[in-house]
Amino acid sequence: MTGTRMFAAVVPPPEVVEHLDAFLEVRRAAAPFRWAPADQLHLTVAFYAAVPDRALDDLVERLERAAERRTAFGARVAGGGAFPHAADARVLWAGLDLQDDAREELDRLAAGARAAASRAGVAVDGQRFRPHVTVARLGHPAGVTDWVRLLDSYEGPAWTVDTLTLLASYLGEGPRGRPRYEVVAEVPLPGPAVV
Repeated sequence: MTGTRMFAAVVPPPEVVEHLDAFLEVRRAAAPFRWAPADQLHLTVAFYAAVPDRALDDLVERLERAAERRTAFGARVAGGGAFPHAADARVLWAGLDLQDDAREELDRLAAGARAAASRAGVAVDGQRFRPHVTVARLGHPAGVTDWVRLLDSYEGPAWTVDTLTLLASYLGEGPRGRPRYEVVAEVPLPGPAVV
């Protein structure tokens, strides 16, 4: 199946991204990782490898309906980890600090974004949802225990997650061969924040 590579994401506001980026900036030279640029820091809730043009409007409408059932919630980027694990990592990530109710809202938002795609006839990639913000990718698996400890000391500013963003990803079209992201739709989450 052909189509555009897309993902539904929570994109932190500029002040949250700037705080995390400033924390990482002074440390990036210490490791030859492929560091995520600030404008690509986000939390993917559902990944769609190929969204056919004919399914896009239906996908957006279904994402809007899924978001209408959710409530805005408070979040903070804090802590970190590695995939698949710190001893043999391919990805270094920052975590999300959420209260129980907010975690439930995020999990339901992710499930809704996955279900919206399935109902629109769009295949959903990935395994179970694990909230994280990818900060770096490694060319070869390596031990990153010290980096995970460093990220564990990080705590960013709190913000209210009140929007679900659908982004298109164009591989190799960004600076230095990175992906280029383009906002396709922004869907608001109604109601007062769950903190």
